[in-house]
Amino acid sequence: MKLPRLPYETGAVLDFYEDGLTALGALCARPWHDRLDVVAEGRAATLWNPDGTLHAAELQFTAPDAAGMRDAAREVFPGSPLTFRLAEVLRPAALALERVVLAATGPTRPPDAVVAEKLWRAQFEDTKRWRLTAPFTDDFHFSLVVLARCEIQAIDQHWALRRVAVSLPDGYLDEGLAREIGFARAAPEPTTPLSWPTPALAPWSDLLQSALLSDLADELAGIRARQEQRLRRELDRIDAYFETYAAELTARASRSATAAAKTADRLAATRAEHARHRADQVTRHEITVHPHIDTLLLVAEPAWCAPLHVERAHRAPETPVARYVPRARRWVLPG
Repeated sequence: MKLPRLPYETGAVLDFYEDGLTALGALCARPWHDRLDVVAEGRAATLWNPDGTLHAAELQFTAPDAAGMRDAAREVFPGSPLTFRLAEVLRPAALALERVVLAATGPTRPPDAVVAEKLWRAQFEDTKRWRLTAPFTDDFHFSLVVLARCEIQAIDQHWALRRVAVSLPDGYLDEGLAREIGFARAAPEPTTPLSWPTPALAPWSDLLQSALLSDLADELAGIRARQEQRLRRELDRIDAYFETYAAELTARASRSATAAAKTADRLAATRAEHARHRADQVTRHEITVHPHIDTLLLVAEPAWCAPLHVERAHRAPETPVARYVPRARRWVLPG
């Protein structure tokens, strides 16, 4: 899900700078409602000096509708480079995998077998036969929740803050969990034994990549349409130029027999240059997505585990041990 951007407010941004720079060890003072005096060294000074040498400055926080030129080294405004640098410096050096156990919000009893089968058949429509082979037992379902700043590089640069929840291990994009995680309650020490999954960098990275692309699909569709329109315009311009030039060369060759050999070489060079210009425009109009992950949270929530006997169309009979997640009202298979 895409998180809405906070409106730019001078007072709120000034508070963020004062708290952030103070946390980094800088000395800050407010001489005026839109000014901040800063004396920084070390990490705090890297906003201005990469080597962290002592830096003193008065920052001015301009109104969002102010006109005129901007000094990016001492003025803070919507989209200010200093804001991005401060946010990067405040991030921890290594991304930590945090864990949380969610409190149960639904019924405390397992679902009736009839209801469980109905939900299974709604999720897997090709099911022919379905049977519980043992009663439900307490268990936990795990999901990976990520907060990522997605940088989309195109002709125009776009930024979006996304919160994505991915079910483990099936990779299901759990939009409900992503939307509700901010209001969820953490559970006290769970009574059921809890075995956290071992972090798997490569599989989890693939799952998150697919989930982010799915979450960005609507936004990327609009960007791709604009890119294709601009690329078509540029390719038409290049084609028209080189076709006209080739026609002029051919016309000159028809008027002079001695220039025919040179014209053939020039036409070959023209075709090569034409192809190079087209390839260059295609490269320029590529869309690249760079996700910057800020938070990585492993979530455990109450679930019911049950061994099943399942027969599905065009498949051999299966006996999976599946989990039923009450919050999402869906089944999760082990593979």
